Amino acid sequence: MRLGVIDVGSNTVHLLVIDAHPGAHPLPDYSHKVDLRLAEQLTDDGAISPDGAERLARFVLDCVEVAESRGVSELLGFATSAIRDATNTDEVLDRVRAASGLQLQVLSGENEARLTFLAARRWFGWSSGRLFLIDIGGGSLELAAGIDEEADAVASLPLGAGRLTRELQLAGDNPSEKKLKELRKRIRSQIAEEHRPLVKVGAPHRVVGTSKTIRSLGRLCGAAPSSEGQHVPRTLARADLAAWVPKLAAMAPEDRSNLPGISQARGPQMLAGAMVVEAAMELFDVDQLDICPWALREGFILRRMDSL
Repeated sequence: MRLGVIDVGSNTVHLLVIDAHPGAHPLPDYSHKVDLRLAEQLTDDGAISPDGAERLARFVLDCVEVAESRGVSELLGFATSAIRDATNTDEVLDRVRAASGLQLQVLSGENEARLTFLAARRWFGWSSGRLFLIDIGGGSLELAAGIDEEADAVASLPLGAGRLTRELQLAGDNPSEKKLKELRKRIRSQIAEEHRPLVKVGAPHRVVGTSKTIRSLGRLCGAAPSSEGQHVPRTLARADLAAWVPKLAAMAPEDRSNLPGISQARGPQMLAGAMVVEAAMELFDVDQLDICPWALREGFILRRMDSL
């Protein structure tokens, strides 16, 4: 069957059309996306702004039309922390449904972690043994650990790169040392609260990182560019990342955007993202992680394929 999945994230809304067959890997056919940056479309009371909701509804309608033109037989859509944490979630979902006819499924943070873990497990296989997963998006940080396809322990924390950048006003030039210290303390204290349940699962045989932020940080630290294909092994070393954090802090966002692997849209968020990933690696004693090209979207697709 030809399956379409619309992923409404905090930064990007992405339609992926795939050919899905039981027992086979999902074969991408077409990709259609836009940087809506919903996490930045919030009013003072935490609601998605009317303009943000309208832009989302229009783009989802556009995705529905694109999916139909690509011969999609089933179209699904899900939303993550930007919609989940908004104070007007139901209003936004109703607006999208009225415009496009599509009912978005709002994933919990736990489900995000479990589906992303499934994607990493399928990508790296059983020979990888016990996995530990670090996944950072625009709105949240997901952590998961386990030996099977279902994670034995998961955590979802409000430590997304976009969220922290916005809340602590790190988008401007040269954040003060006070703000950086405040951010560092907040990140580490929240991750530390989830430390025990995750390490009780047992020492991992492989640590995996997913998401655009981690792929960008890997490229910044010397990993192969995306043009070489997704099957090229890529890693991110904590020592390399730690060396880049003070450099990123000293740069203006537009200068970060000129670095390898970092787009103009994500430049402002890379400092916060780097600090979160570095903290997670340090607190869980991870010297190096393997970068996985599959993440939440692929996990969602794989779960649907399993039900065929």
